[in-house]
Amino acid sequence: MNIIVLLKQVPDTETQIKIAPDGKSIVTDDIKWIMNPYDEFGVEEALRIKEKFGGEVTVVGLGPKRVTESIRTALAMGADKGILITDDALEGSDSLAVAKAITAAVKDLDYDLIFTGQRGIDDDMGVVGASVAELLGIPNISLGIKVEISEDQKTVTVNRPVEGQTLVIESSLPALITAQKGLNEPRYASLPGIMKAKRKPLEEKSLADLGLDASEFGTEARKVKILELTPPPERAAGKIIEGETPQEKAAELARLLHEEAKVL
Repeated sequence: MNIIVLLKQVPDTETQIKIAPDGKSIVTDDIKWIMNPYDEFGVEEALRIKEKFGGEVTVVGLGPKRVTESIRTALAMGADKGILITDDALEGSDSLAVAKAITAAVKDLDYDLIFTGQRGIDDDMGVVGASVAELLGIPNISLGIKVEISEDQKTVTVNRPVEGQTLVIESSLPALITAQKGLNEPRYASLPGIMKAKRKPLEEKSLADLGLDASEFGTEARKVKILELTPPPERAAGKIIEGETPQEKAAELARLLHEEAKVL
């Protein structure tokens, strides 16, 4: 089976995010960038299917040159080749524009299945996967936590959580599946895998290469515009419960919860 995995590069969850002076973006200096964790599940599932049925895994990323690092990570895990869509005109594009560029890059590839994360942990939109499926005219199954390919490789069965239960969906192939936590446990890249990744093909494509009009991308072309970013409110300082004995501290805690916190 030939499988495509779409990935996004996002700030590490341990990175301290600062709002830029324009109030609409973040400061990118000194940020550690990583592969979106939900996309890692997609890479791992693609590799497991490849190991069972054979075929090829192609990883597609979009963004500045640094996204190459995340694509190389997927190649080190075992993917076969990568495509980076990179163009200055893409800076500030919204999810729909991103989906349009990705669709242009993959529509002529030979694929049976497409994986991507159910959302990016940076903006939490969860739009790109469904949009790509719509633009390609293929089924989309979201929030997959179990994926099974039929022996004839013509259909896929996906489990997804819904209201505390499990929904089982069967679809013909090709299809696009967005990966959710619980689908698998992504492998670490081995040292031999890292060395091999340096020699695997990684193609770069601009908007012009994809036959797209640059004026349809970027901040000015956004359908969804960011008006303002605001940091979460600072947490109030903690309070230390005073008392000579555990009993005194427990009594004081109960009093504070009743009189100040109003939860008892």
